[in-house]
Amino acid sequence: MYEEIEKAVSLGFMKENPFKDFVPGLYTAENYSVEKIDLHRPFVDDIVLVSPSGKSMKRESDLIDVWFDSGAMPYAQIHYPFENKEAFDSRQCYPADFIAEGVDQTRGWFFTLHALAAMLFDSVAFKNVVSNGLVLDKNGNKMSKRLGNAVDPFSTIEKYGSDPLRWYMITNASPWDNLKFDEEGIEEVRRKFFGTLYNTYSFFVLYANVDGFDNKAAQIPLQERPEIDRWILSQLNSLIRDTDQYYNDYEATKSGRAIADFVGENLSNWYVRLNRKRFWGGGYSKDKLSAYQTLYTCLETVSRLMAPIAPFYADRLFLDLNAINKGEQIESVHLSDYPQCNYEAIDTELENRMQMAQQISSMVLALRRKVNIRVRQPLQTLMIPAMDAAQKAAIEAVRELILNEVNVKELKFIDTAGGLLIKRIKPDFKKLGPKCGKNMKLVAKMLSEMQQDTIAVFEKDAYWELELDGQTLRIDISDVEILSEDIPGWLVANEGRLSVALDVNITEELKREGLARELVNRIQNLRKAQNFEITDRIHILIEKNPAFAGTMEDWEEYISTQTLGLSLKQVDSLEDATELDMDDISLKIKVVKA
Repeated sequence: MYEEIEKAVSLGFMKENPFKDFVPGLYTAENYSVEKIDLHRPFVDDIVLVSPSGKSMKRESDLIDVWFDSGAMPYAQIHYPFENKEAFDSRQCYPADFIAEGVDQTRGWFFTLHALAAMLFDSVAFKNVVSNGLVLDKNGNKMSKRLGNAVDPFSTIEKYGSDPLRWYMITNASPWDNLKFDEEGIEEVRRKFFGTLYNTYSFFVLYANVDGFDNKAAQIPLQERPEIDRWILSQLNSLIRDTDQYYNDYEATKSGRAIADFVGENLSNWYVRLNRKRFWGGGYSKDKLSAYQTLYTCLETVSRLMAPIAPFYADRLFLDLNAINKGEQIESVHLSDYPQCNYEAIDTELENRMQMAQQISSMVLALRRKVNIRVRQPLQTLMIPAMDAAQKAAIEAVRELILNEVNVKELKFIDTAGGLLIKRIKPDFKKLGPKCGKNMKLVAKMLSEMQQDTIAVFEKDAYWELELDGQTLRIDISDVEILSEDIPGWLVANEGRLSVALDVNITEELKREGLARELVNRIQNLRKAQNFEITDRIHILIEKNPAFAGTMEDWEEYISTQTLGLSLKQVDSLEDATELDMDDISLKIKVVKA
């Protein structure tokens, strides 16, 4: 441009170069300041250029409506018809798969794109549209500088990162809905999703580096992997199937939420937590290799699935994982293929069984919290009334997993009509009112007086029929709430067709085991605080305490094994020790690297 202006000056079309103080090739803020060069109106109107034939050229001052410019975008962006004519005419790059724009442009850009396309090419301009809603403040008010509720996007990105911000905005609400923007939501996303994913990756890397794992070893066939591995891979492939459909339907919000649920609930809170001991194990067994390969596959696949929403974080995760492949390296997650669903790996029955195990575990853990019994304190018995043979078989298949998760010794199935679980029915008057009409009080009385064996049949069949005024009235299970009452010494919970009863009596033997488990946890924390490596062996010294003597006698070997202790000794007195407060026992302890 500068040289063309100089040419016009030399031919007398312009008296002088209006940008004579500008220095071509000097890329500084001062050189590009508006005082030296400004190509906006009205300054650009003073510029005269020279055509190839030597004639003067000026900017055309008359304009078509600006919406014509926006409507011509598909052609202007590729300089059609002067360039890319073949690709355009063959419809390789037209019409667009989708456009995205604010809802306020419905009668502007959306319309003019189609209007020009119909007039010029007898075609639509785009196949799909994502109409973005407005970004409001957290109270639902429109943002404005005047009200002081506007958010600076640049400082927000600087504070939280672009990917957490993007993930929050995509998953908080569908793009076409208005978004109530709250910075606390970004912090929650950064902690719950990105933090959980990072911790899961860190766990994998910690033990993979110790064992020298790489992903070039032959993959263990799916049918030869433990059930827990097959379950998470089934969940993973279900996630691939669902997110692929969501993305194809322009439902990025559903994709993000599904990925976050998988990472938080299934991968981290269930799979990794239940399999920690498999990674801790001493030998590099087939079982440990299966655990590594399974967790690697999950993490690497998640990086690909999340890439459209969190491109930077996904790329870093993918590249770090890809570095241990030892084979062909892919330069970026964005140059890799989107994962393909392996439908043969999806086991719906297995997913349902595991979901039942998760639900039962959640109910039992909630009962523990109700009476402040920590999970490390073992309990004796969990009772579950099976509604039918199918439910009993499904629970039986995950019995050990449930017991390990809730730290209970035994699980017993009981007869729902045996009187061990006392249930009562609470009518939902909003649902039953229209059905029962004037008989509502009578029906409520009948429900409240229903016997335990009748309630059991009601639960099993999911409906109950009674005769009123010569007519049959059907009451569905969704019309009532079935409540379970606590048995003395037990706690009871009920969710849908599942009920559990937990024995909360703690014997002296159970208390000793709970103390041993608690001590193991405290020693592990001391190891971390003293920056010990996970493979470091230690010596453990404990000051004698009569209240802890029985625990030492019963659980000395367990405590040493779990903490990599070469020795565990009780001494009369201990200096420079850490004092631990465990329930009603105070214990002085010292951990020394071997």
